[in-house]
Amino acid sequence: MLNASQLVGTHDVLFITLDTLRFDVAERLHVAGRTPNLSAVLSSEGWEKRHSPGNFTFAAHTAFFAGFLPTPVTPGKHARLFALKFPGSETTTAETAVFDAPDIVAGFRGRGYYTICIGGVGFFNKLTPLGSVLPGLFDESHWSSELGVTDPRSTEHQVNLALTRVADLPLTQRVFLFLNVSAIHQPNRFYLPDATDDTLESHSAALEYVDTQLGRLFAGLRRRGSWMVVICSDHGTAYGEAGYTGHRLAHPVVWDVPYTEFVLNQESK
Repeated sequence: MLNASQLVGTHDVLFITLDTLRFDVAERLHVAGRTPNLSAVLSSEGWEKRHSPGNFTFAAHTAFFAGFLPTPVTPGKHARLFALKFPGSETTTAETAVFDAPDIVAGFRGRGYYTICIGGVGFFNKLTPLGSVLPGLFDESHWSSELGVTDPRSTEHQVNLALTRVADLPLTQRVFLFLNVSAIHQPNRFYLPDATDDTLESHSAALEYVDTQLGRLFAGLRRRGSWMVVICSDHGTAYGEAGYTGHRLAHPVVWDVPYTEFVLNQESK
């Protein structure tokens, strides 16, 4: 685990959720060399398999922003990267960044960070009271149809917006940047030519598309400075396993998610 207690305050922070991405798909494409930009930032062991705290977007992100990121699959008490101050926590260590706040977004703000949300799926669209809850945590939040699940170029648009907003801030301003990547969520059939239905193959093709855009994001952010980065999925989704389709259900393909954390070092001058 990164020493978040030391990195918070000295590094900008990037948190990406690859919405609906299954662990098995992420790892398979990594091993096959089909996601080179993500593979470049993974450890030699590839993606870490973790359990999501929720089986759909709102539940998982509510837990994430409360400091409960996906949990390692091995038994035991696992230290957390971020935590909110409360009595009796058994997963807070000296390396955990602990915030005396109601959520980690407010916690980062209290440490001098400017918080930005680049929304993706419907729980970030600000079109309804429910869709305004999560983006309402941030200093500024963005959503439009071109960032959402129905636009085949959504990740391109999200990365463009993220880089523009970060570039507009002074280098002295610490940033907490959150991206909810929507492309992998259904509908994803348009990432496969002539596909008429969402399938495991179009899910995989969507991740390949996302990967083509993340290299630009990483390169652009490195020009600003060094970043502490967390990338994970909020939940997976089923494509017929045991008769199940979708998520908001209890099945390993939904609960098992890919996770990685790393430091993205500033580009050498």
